[in-house]
Amino acid sequence: ESSIVEDYSQKLLGSETVDGRECYKIELTPKEDAAVVWGKILSWIDKKDFMQLKVEFYDEDGYLVNTMYGKNVKELGGRLLPSKMEVIPADEPGNKTIVEYLSLDFDTPIEASFFSIQNLKRVK
Repeated sequence: ESSIVEDYSQKLLGSETVDGRECYKIELTPKEDAAVVWGKILSWIDKKDFMQLKVEFYDEDGYLVNTMYGKNVKELGGRLLPSKMEVIPADEPGNKTIVEYLSLDFDTPIEASFFSIQNLKRVK
């Protein structure tokens, strides 16, 4: 199990504006022997509301693989969050994956059995 907090070292690179919002620009580099996919991650975090508004994912050789944007900030489940996530692959111009949240619920109880292998096969 990978953890962005435990498996990466964080470094504040400065401040930049993303979609009109002042953001912290943070560089995450994997710690030695961390079993992670990305060779580097750059993350832009909104200074006021601490939302992730942009992320760049780099491979082990330092090449940009994907850029993710958090857009359409609004209240979802009582929290201010980007309601739309766009992931754009660096090597496929014109392509992107979009995930849009219409509503969110937090702290909803879920039985542990929901994540059983048997139940996951049934959900297909």
